[in-house]
Amino acid sequence: MNIVTGKHLERRTFIKGMGASIALPFLDAMVPAGRLTAAAKAEIDATRLVAIEMVHGAAGCNEWGATQNLWAPATVGRGFDLTPSALQPLDEWRKYLTIISNTDVRMAEAFQAPEIGGDHFRSSAVFLTQQHPKQTEGSDVYVGTSLDQMHAQRFGQSTPIPSMQLCIENINQSGGCAYGYTCVYTDSISWASPTEPLPVIRDPRVAFEQLFGAGGTARERAMRRRTSASILDWVSGRVAELQRELGPNDRDRLDRYLQNVRELERRIQMVEAQNSTGQERELPTAPAGVPDSFEEHVQLMFDLQALAFASDTTRIFSFKMGRDSSARVFPESGTDKPFHPASHHGGREEAILDFHKINKYHVSMLPYFLEKLSSIQEGDANLLDKTMIIYGSPMADGNLHNHRRAPLIALGGANGHLEGNVHLKAPDGTPMANAMLSFMHALGHDDMDSFGDSTGPMSLAMSGSAAVEYGG
Repeated sequence: MNIVTGKHLERRTFIKGMGASIALPFLDAMVPAGRLTAAAKAEIDATRLVAIEMVHGAAGCNEWGATQNLWAPATVGRGFDLTPSALQPLDEWRKYLTIISNTDVRMAEAFQAPEIGGDHFRSSAVFLTQQHPKQTEGSDVYVGTSLDQMHAQRFGQSTPIPSMQLCIENINQSGGCAYGYTCVYTDSISWASPTEPLPVIRDPRVAFEQLFGAGGTARERAMRRRTSASILDWVSGRVAELQRELGPNDRDRLDRYLQNVRELERRIQMVEAQNSTGQERELPTAPAGVPDSFEEHVQLMFDLQALAFASDTTRIFSFKMGRDSSARVFPESGTDKPFHPASHHGGREEAILDFHKINKYHVSMLPYFLEKLSSIQEGDANLLDKTMIIYGSPMADGNLHNHRRAPLIALGGANGHLEGNVHLKAPDGTPMANAMLSFMHALGHDDMDSFGDSTGPMSLAMSGSAAVEYGG
């Protein structure tokens, strides 16, 4: 490949074979004569978005837990200590950490008597919409268009997949859940419109096939899966041709990317093989591609997201890491109490600390993803610098089903729109929707005046190091 003559690869280049279609990562050979046009630079510097919901709130949102700084640190601004907080696993990544405390999700509260008690069954639908769901057990659902889908509709249409929706827990439910709410409100955090919840993918194999197995016919894809061969074996000839056309830096970059694809595929195959032995499983009803290990499952899903961003197959993910009323046990957290019962700690200090262990364990999953994104270079920056990760819960105190002072953080650089290393404490009564509106502005939706029940945007940065409350 002679870059000087102006020959170059298209950014949207695929390696195709039987039942396989692998998008390439960004390569120097995609820059015509070493010069980027303004349009091409905008494509390369597009901000990625990952919106992660964790259910049941946090121990630090309980009245006593807040005094112990079990979620938000004591210091507002900079120089905060994360040691007692569930956010402590993010200490090494604090330059990418924006903590937004003391915001409320009032749209998840009961508005009328029949809705009382149904907090678990409407909250997830509120997280990214900040709208109040219509109480129904039928198909006449109504809530709002979610933040991720607003972004996908405006900035995701130039990618092969405008957005993807992933989950960890079993959410394939139908009909009514409880308190007059259909399960779709519990299952979905992404809404293409107020009446269109989007399906989620739990099985890493299904997500992998969607990203890398789009080529060929269904029969060809099925044939490939029945062999022990890698998806890369079906495109090896084209890879060899391409390697001969690339410079040494691009060859190394492409090799690393394809090795990551192969390693992810190998891990999924190992999970499927283990789960097909007939041995008793911890998750007996889960698909063969779903690991019994929560940590392994989460890491596979994070790897899929990192590879999708590297190849620009999609720029937008929502990721539901839990499901309301889940009784899953996380022994690696240091407690054997089931998740939902642990959130109902009764205000007892010892039980609150047990729930805190689960919160901290869940947060400890995030550094793996941050490391993955930071290791992928794209142009002049790494992918973590170009990504906004939202992590939070529409519940606050799970024991009281309270939605006031709910947990919320943002991670990544968002192409310079997230300053990081800051704790922003909103004034009492501030809607979480204010922070969400500011996230949308940072993502390029500058013309948005409101979102959900917002009262105005709030700043995502703080000058200096003064420890003062900051609102919009």
